[in-house]
Amino acid sequence: MMVNRTGSIGAAYPDNWSEMTPAQKRKWRLDNFLKAEKVNFVSEEAKQKYQIRAKRLVAFCNVEEPDRVPVVTPAGNLPYTLNGVSARTSMYDYEQAAAACKKFNEKYAEELEYYAVPVATPGKVVDMLDYKMYAWPGHGLPMDSSGVQFMESEYMKADEYDDLIRDPSNFWLRKYLPRVFGGMEGLKAFAPITSMVEVVSIPMLSTFANPAVQETLLKLVEVGREYQRMQAITGPYINSAAMGFPSLPTSMAKAPFDTLGDTLRGTAAMMKDMYRRPDKVLEACDKIADFTIDSIVKNPMAPNFLRITYPLHKGADGWMSKKQFDTFYWPSLKKVMDAFINEGLIQNMFAEGAFNSRLDYINVFPKGTVTWLFDQSDMAKAKAALGNNCGISGNVPTSLTVTGSPTDVKAYCKKLIETCGKGGGYALAAGATADNPKLENLQAMMQAAIEYGTYRK
Repeated sequence: MMVNRTGSIGAAYPDNWSEMTPAQKRKWRLDNFLKAEKVNFVSEEAKQKYQIRAKRLVAFCNVEEPDRVPVVTPAGNLPYTLNGVSARTSMYDYEQAAAACKKFNEKYAEELEYYAVPVATPGKVVDMLDYKMYAWPGHGLPMDSSGVQFMESEYMKADEYDDLIRDPSNFWLRKYLPRVFGGMEGLKAFAPITSMVEVVSIPMLSTFANPAVQETLLKLVEVGREYQRMQAITGPYINSAAMGFPSLPTSMAKAPFDTLGDTLRGTAAMMKDMYRRPDKVLEACDKIADFTIDSIVKNPMAPNFLRITYPLHKGADGWMSKKQFDTFYWPSLKKVMDAFINEGLIQNMFAEGAFNSRLDYINVFPKGTVTWLFDQSDMAKAKAALGNNCGISGNVPTSLTVTGSPTDVKAYCKKLIETCGKGGGYALAAGATADNPKLENLQAMMQAAIEYGTYRK
């Protein structure tokens, strides 16, 4: 029997969810992914192909040998560029974005085992909100730019640690959001929501008479309507599972230190904080860990999730010493990972840069609960250190997919498969998604998997 413990939307956990072990919860999530009972497949052939591909992904997660090494094709913006759609157009013209993906899928989806979906950030939305944290084509970048650029800044001041620690939601609403969204300036005028208790607070309600607040709220309504318009256009093109192309249902989290160092303080300020106010950094990381856990576990859609992906930034080799990693980075990250593993969620760690100096002591989780996507790490060392317990993938250089030849790409992939594929738990993937990869190089990756990645029983 199933009971919906998540409100009016989302899937339903079993009645005995709280009594299940983490391993049982994980199996329940994997079984749901394999069964795909709620997927309306377009054909019986699509259903069969889904099953074949889904079993490869499950074997990867379980550190087992499938029929063949799965491939995560780093197509990037190729579905758009092949069809004459620029990055800016993909953000602002949803019809063109959807049409480009449709054409790409009709021609290449089966060959590359990659189903393109039109999921670019809506340009009109970030324009309306005057987003400060990114630059994009036509807004801080040239119109013909192929991607977005992170605009780091000190969005939280050094003397605001206590504000964040005491009440993160209030800090986010009244200080952080107005700083990163020019269109949310009106939120500064809000009184703390907790000031409204029992008796209706006239000063609290009078906030809504403030013209700046009204402008912000009306803008947010307009943003919601633009999202609805985008979803109405792109919605019919995003159900890759129905077409026979499974993807592991994923939500995203960040290492608490990265939330603090990327999103709030910025790199330069964060480096100083580790020396000037280390206790506050640790306290803030612990608080961020708590609300990171809540944001996933209490999400109404949590029963639909199978894994959590983390883009790991400041834990990479060269950014901090081992002592700093052990002190500031790993404890709060592990706290988050442990909480999610307890909920049966697979942890997918995207180690940007290199993680070579971390490999010997991050393998502390039960088998099959963590997968790693490596950018520039030594894959032989990664396989030796993690390969018995964790699925590993990545390392095909983005530069190779853009500037290399198919022969070079195929040879590189062959070596990776030979190095990492034994015993299973390996997926062929790039170290990161490149702008403007060559089609023939993606085809070479697939050919390498087919020719060298088949497991003989």
